[in-house]
Amino acid sequence: MTHDPRLLLKGTDWSSLEHAEGPAEDTPVHLSRLLDEDAGVRSEALERLEETLLPGGALFSATAPAALFVAAILADPRTLGQWKSPHPWYDLRHPFRARLLEWLDDLAENAVRGDPDRPAAADACRAARPAVHDAVSPYIDDPDPIVREAALGAACALLKASDLAERRPEAAARVRRVLATCGGRRERAVAILALGRWGHDTTPLLADPDPAVRVCAALSPGLAGNPQATRVLLDALQDPAAADAWFTVPLPQFDGWFRFTLLAALLERTTAFEDVLPAALAVARITSDFTVDRDWGPLLARAFPRPYVPGDPLTAAQRAFLGALAGNFGCFRDDIPDRLPWLHGAGLPGARPAVQALLDRTP
Repeated sequence: MTHDPRLLLKGTDWSSLEHAEGPAEDTPVHLSRLLDEDAGVRSEALERLEETLLPGGALFSATAPAALFVAAILADPRTLGQWKSPHPWYDLRHPFRARLLEWLDDLAENAVRGDPDRPAAADACRAARPAVHDAVSPYIDDPDPIVREAALGAACALLKASDLAERRPEAAARVRRVLATCGGRRERAVAILALGRWGHDTTPLLADPDPAVRVCAALSPGLAGNPQATRVLLDALQDPAAADAWFTVPLPQFDGWFRFTLLAALLERTTAFEDVLPAALAVARITSDFTVDRDWGPLLARAFPRPYVPGDPLTAAQRAFLGALAGNFGCFRDDIPDRLPWLHGAGLPGARPAVQALLDRTP
């Protein structure tokens, strides 16, 4: 059931609720501005809601009623206008309805994770999921591909909830219809990821002609133990720059370069560093200190599950990986210390010359 947005605004005691900056008395003002005729006003209002109601994944007592309002206005014709970033350096333009759906996607993901500091707020957000899904569901097969993608991302996050599991078959049937009629890489990828997360078998798509589609099929949790799926991930990571270029704007529920997601899945599905060495060497050639926490740091931890003891021999795989890292000056910038916890945790020196010296003197 979708709520009446006017009743939500008037019938909620916002003064008794809180957001990130204190009492939420200003929240209904920003919610009402989501329907302003001016695109700039709408965009600024949404940014304000992001800052106060979902900052860094935190949830507040005002978040759930605000989410119900956002869900309730999705069908309003005024959401068909464009969203324009309030930041001049960010030139991406979306239908405003898609941006509202993306906000609901974030809410659903955060509701799954919860908020240990405010468990009651998390419970309220979870309780709102059925109504939010009712509002999101019609847009899974919207004529606008950007709206479809945003709706599918939100639906995927919402339907992770076990109490909404009975809705997955109907949603999956609609997604399959979209998959059968669309030919774009991005839209197919989003659809396949959703089907995989809902427990549907994506094995046939491991042989798809498009490598990006094959990878999205391989990411299905149900294929975590499938050797063919693991091989698809490993093959893709042997050219991580190409994999990153498949989706320059992250897919729903992913963040950062696409290789980060592929690498995390590959490490979860393997145990020996030797199994991922080809991917590790390819990543080492393109990585830097900026991304150590998402790519070469976890690989280093896999290569050295126990801290290295000076004087001990290196395995062939360890030597190859350290040599590739030492050959990449971008991994050893003096102004970025993020690599140090990873290197020191592996029992290794933090400076490139010292790593090279270790390689030179160690059998």
